[in-house]
Amino acid sequence: MTSQNKLFCFGYGYTCTFLGEALKATGQDWKLAGTTRNMNKRSLLRAEGIEAHIFDKDKPLADPNLWLRDTTHLLISTPPDHEGDYTFEIHADDILRLMPNIKWVGYLSTTGVYGDRDGAWVDETSEMRPSSIRGTRRLLAEEQWISLFKDAKLPVHIFRLAGIYGPGRSAIDSVRVGIARRIMKAGHAFCRIHVEDLVTTLMASMNNPHPGQVYNLADDEAAPSHEVIAYAARLLGRDPPPLVRFEDANLAPITLSFYSDNKRVSNAKIKKDLGVQLKYPNYRLGLEACLALEKSYADKGEQPPWSVQVGPEFHGNITS
Repeated sequence: MTSQNKLFCFGYGYTCTFLGEALKATGQDWKLAGTTRNMNKRSLLRAEGIEAHIFDKDKPLADPNLWLRDTTHLLISTPPDHEGDYTFEIHADDILRLMPNIKWVGYLSTTGVYGDRDGAWVDETSEMRPSSIRGTRRLLAEEQWISLFKDAKLPVHIFRLAGIYGPGRSAIDSVRVGIARRIMKAGHAFCRIHVEDLVTTLMASMNNPHPGQVYNLADDEAAPSHEVIAYAARLLGRDPPPLVRFEDANLAPITLSFYSDNKRVSNAKIKKDLGVQLKYPNYRLGLEACLALEKSYADKGEQPPWSVQVGPEFHGNITS
């Protein structure tokens, strides 16, 4: 990558915040820009030196040619609906006008496109058969974005994410605020990816683009959510919440949907093709690091960069 780069994120949320910080830490001259749906968040992003704009399905970019101008790297982190990805629907033509100067495009999808495999392993060659509305919509969005690679050679890369967690958005925060529940479903396991390892993978792809490729992002150890909650409680010196059988949990529909899929996701491709070495290959190392980093900011009396982006911990696929 040259010293003249601009990252534009449709959906400048949690992941993009960490990516932006990592790019600035390289010492290269990066311009950071992106979108948010919230006026207050736009102000907070601008205060951090990020060129932020309002964008939503019913609020297209007012001047896409100007605001996207000089973009060399583009990340799409907007949630799809029944029609697919609305960034694609609204601004695909504007994005195509960035060619031939755009070097890399990334779309953040979900491992939910594989559907339920009853605990079996999947990799990037596995059949896509989503079993949830969320997974079906992500698959449609993937097809939309990859069509721009096939038809116009836009350098699109697809990243299928397991559940993202990190500082300010992990089981630690769920336990801390008292909303964590230990749900036990026999034989069920979730895959996760620490946001720093997600960012490492994105940057590895940006440095070594392979347009048209698809990558799974997950750590080495799928684990039941009740084990993760218990470990987070232990780190905080608290008693874990009581264990509740899945059949007795009375879960909300959106939470229930995350328990409908059970699979283990191979991360071999990012290691082999991109040379990624996971810093947090399991949830224990990841949660310990979250707590340590949060404590370091608190000790210094500083506001962490992710503070404007955090939300409730979710054991599914957060791609904002």
